Amino acid sequence: MPLSMARAGEPNIIKKVGGKEGTRQFLEKLGFVAGGTVTVVSEAGGNLIVNVKESRVAIGKDMANRIII
Repeated sequence: MPLSMARAGEPNIIKKVGGKEGTRQFLEKLGFVAGGTVTVVSEAGGNLIVNVKESRVAIGKDMANRIII
């Protein structure tokens, strides 16, 4: 299931990060790596604020759809 469908407050394990090579590298630098934990803090207009590696990161819905949990 893509990260964009996750419920707020529930920790999830990242299974796969998809997209083109540049997109994957960008997300990995933010901390979105397979096996890592991500928690959705809030969602507004399709954009998400998530906790990943003890940091809060805002990502758009298109990026969230590339992160499989």
